[in-house]
Amino acid sequence: MFSLKQPKPTFKSYLLPLPQADDHIMSEPRIKKLEPVLLPGEIVVNEVNFVRKCIATDTSQYDLWGKLVCTNFKISFITDDPMPLQKFHYKNLLLGEHDVPLTCIEQIVTVNDTKRKQKVLGPNQKLKFNPTELIIYCKDFRIVRFRFDEAGPESAKKVCLAIAHYSQPTDLQLLFAFEYVGEIYHNPAKKVNGIDPGGGGGSISSASGQQTPLFETYSDWDREIKRTGASEWRVCSVNEGYMISTCLPEYFVVPSSLADQDLKLYSYSFIGRRMPLWSWNHPNGSALVRMANIKDVLQQRRIDQRICNAITRSHPLRSDVYKSDLDKCLPNIQEIQAAHIKLKQLCVNEPFEETEEKWLSALENTHWLEYIRSFLKHSAELVYMMECKHVSVVLQEEEGRDLSCLAASLIQVMLDPYFRTIVGFQSLIQKEWVMAGYQFLDRCNHLKRSDKESPVFLMFLDCVWQLLEQYPAAFEFSEMYLTILYDSTRISLFGTFLFNCPHQRVKESTEFAISKNIQLGDEKGLRFPCVWDWSLQFSSRDRLLFHNPLYIGKSAPCVQNGAVKTFKRAKKNYSSTLRGAPPALKNGIISEQEFLPRRNSLILKLKPDLLQQTESQSNSMEQYFRDWFAKPVDLHGVILPRISGTQIKLWKLCYFRWVPEAQINHGGSITAFHKVSLLADEVDMLNRNLRQYNSNSSLQGSCSELDQSRMYFRASSLNDTSPAPDFLSSSFPFSPVGNLCRRSILGTPLSKFLSGAKIWLSTETLANED
Repeated sequence: MFSLKQPKPTFKSYLLPLPQADDHIMSEPRIKKLEPVLLPGEIVVNEVNFVRKCIATDTSQYDLWGKLVCTNFKISFITDDPMPLQKFHYKNLLLGEHDVPLTCIEQIVTVNDTKRKQKVLGPNQKLKFNPTELIIYCKDFRIVRFRFDEAGPESAKKVCLAIAHYSQPTDLQLLFAFEYVGEIYHNPAKKVNGIDPGGGGGSISSASGQQTPLFETYSDWDREIKRTGASEWRVCSVNEGYMISTCLPEYFVVPSSLADQDLKLYSYSFIGRRMPLWSWNHPNGSALVRMANIKDVLQQRRIDQRICNAITRSHPLRSDVYKSDLDKCLPNIQEIQAAHIKLKQLCVNEPFEETEEKWLSALENTHWLEYIRSFLKHSAELVYMMECKHVSVVLQEEEGRDLSCLAASLIQVMLDPYFRTIVGFQSLIQKEWVMAGYQFLDRCNHLKRSDKESPVFLMFLDCVWQLLEQYPAAFEFSEMYLTILYDSTRISLFGTFLFNCPHQRVKESTEFAISKNIQLGDEKGLRFPCVWDWSLQFSSRDRLLFHNPLYIGKSAPCVQNGAVKTFKRAKKNYSSTLRGAPPALKNGIISEQEFLPRRNSLILKLKPDLLQQTESQSNSMEQYFRDWFAKPVDLHGVILPRISGTQIKLWKLCYFRWVPEAQINHGGSITAFHKVSLLADEVDMLNRNLRQYNSNSSLQGSCSELDQSRMYFRASSLNDTSPAPDFLSSSFPFSPVGNLCRRSILGTPLSKFLSGAKIWLSTETLANED
C-alpha cells in the first residue's frame, strides 16, 4: 500500500547560505514597526515608510531613516535613529522631537529631481509627478526637508497630498481641537499626560498654585475692579448671552454713571456695536479705556461727549479725557504683516553668510524694529498722560480689536508690576486679547486666509521682550516663556488662541456638539484646553525655564552688610543714556519738534487753544522722561522703554533659533542665565540652611517643600564652580539640528522663491507639470 506521509527531501545543496541582512553594513533603512503617539481624537490619515529626513545641507551621512506620518493634528517623523549633533532637546509632551503641528505649516513644496519640477501644494490640488523631495516651510521660520529616494512613489505622493489637504482646512470645525474635545466628552476618563485635559472654567492654576483668571465670569471682572481700586466703575452684564454684540465678552466694565439702557442705545452707533471697554485703573484714579469708532456721523459728537463725560465723572478729580487715535499714529495691520514677511525672508534667505555685509541695512529695511519702536514710544507717551497728568486715556481704533489690544497691554505692563508676573501677564492676555475679541483665528491664519493675517500678537510679545531685555529684574518670566507662548499660538488644540471672539467659540462648539450628539447641559459650548495649563505641554522640571532668575519680587529684598536695601540701578546704566543720543531720541523720548506734528498721536479733548496746550504738554513730557531716566528704577513701579537706535534689538532667540549659521555654541544670553541660576540657587540653599538652623523642631517639617529648587540649573553645592553644560548654545532650549535645509532647490536660490509675496512661495506651479 502507498504511504500517506510526505517523502523526505533528498536534495542537498553544497552552496553557502545567502548572507543575512545583519551580516553586512549598508546605509539602507531598517525595517521596523514604527507607530506614532496619538492624542485623543487624533487619527492617522496617511503614511509612507523608508523616508529620509535631511539633517545637513552638504552631506547625507547624518540623515535619519524612518516613517513620515500625517495625522489630523500634525506631521510626524518616526525614527529609531538618534538625532546626530544634538546633545539636548526641550521636549513638548504634545509633540515628538520631529513633529510639526499642521497649523504651523505655511507652505508645502514638492520636488522631482529627475524631471526638474517643483510645485507648491494647495488644498485639493493634483500632483502630476511623483515627488522625490518634500520641503515644509513653517510659520516659526523652520524649514524641514524629507527625501523619498527609497519610498514607494505613489505612497510618497499620497502623503504629500494629505499634508497639503489637512494643513489647509476650509472650516473652523475641521481644526483638530474639535475632534480632540469631542473625544474627551465621549470618553471623559481619558487623560493626557496623566492629567485631565478639559479647559475648565473661571481660572487656571499655575505651578505656584496661583490662579490665572479667564475673565469669563462676572466675579473675575469684579475682582479686577477691586484690585485696581476702580470704585467708580461697575461690571456690566448687558451683553449676557451676546445679546448686544457678538465680538464683546458677556461681561465687561463701564462707568457707573452709564445705565444699561443707555449702553444698549449707544451700542448701535459703534462699529461692531463695540461699546467702550474699561481696561485698567491707575491708583491716582485715571482710567484706560478702549473704544471703537462711531459709525453714525450725525450722532458722533453727541455720543462721544456723553462717553467722555461719563469717564470724567468716574475720575475722583474729574480730570479731562485724552483720546489717542491709533489708526492715525501707529502702523496698521497690513504694514505689520509686510514687515514680518520681509523679516522672515531675511532670516531664511540663503546663503546666510553672503548677506552678512548688508544684513543690518536689510534688517532696517524690513521696518520691523521701527514698528516696535513706534508702539513702545506711543505707549510711553500715554503712560505719561496717566501717571503725570492724572488724566484718563481712551484708545480709539476703527474696530478696537487689533492695535488697541497691543497698546492697552503695553501700557499696563509699563505701569502695573502685577502684569510683569507670570500669572498677571497671562491674565492680561486673557483680558485684553482673548476676551476683548482679538481675532486669533484670522490674524494667525489658521484657515489659510492670508488677506487677514497679521502678527500683531507676536509684535506685542516682541515689545515685551524689549522691556524684559532692558529691565530683566522687573519680570518674573523669561524670554523662553515668551517664545514658547508664541509657539503655542501655532498648536490647534488650545481654545485660547483658536477663535476670533468668545461668541465664536460658543457658537461653533455648540454646533459641533449637536452634530456629534454631545450633551452640553448648562455649559455654554464645549470647553477647550487652556494654554495656561502648561502641564499639558511640559514637565514640571522643564517649566522651571519659564522663571527668570534675575527677577526681584517684593518679598525678595537685597541684603547688604546686614541691612535691607531696595534694588537700585547703577549710575552708569542711566547716565550713559543721556550722552551720545540723537536730539530727537535722547533719553528714549521724542523732541519737541517731533511731538507737534506727530500724526495726531495725542489729541486733547475738551480743551481750547490746542496748539498752545500741546507745546506746553510736549515740554512737560520731555522733562518727565528726563527726570525718570535720571533716577534709579523702581522695579515695582513704572518702567519706561529706551528707544534709541541701539536699544531696540532683534529678538534672536525667537527668530534665529532655527538658523544654524547664527547659533553660538557655549554663547548667547543663556550663559548668563545659567550663571545667574546657579547663583540664585546657592542663595536659596543658604536661606534654607538658615531657616533650618534658626527654626525649632516643630517648624522643621514645614520646610520640606523648600528643598525643591525653583531653578532649572541647580548648584551642586555652595561655591559651585562647575563649567557650563556642553549643550548650551544661543538657541537653547531649541536646536536648529534637522533644520539645515536652507540651500537652493535644484540650483535655484530660495531668495527667488521668497521675494515679494505675502506667503513664502507663489501658490502657482513653479514649473510646467506637463
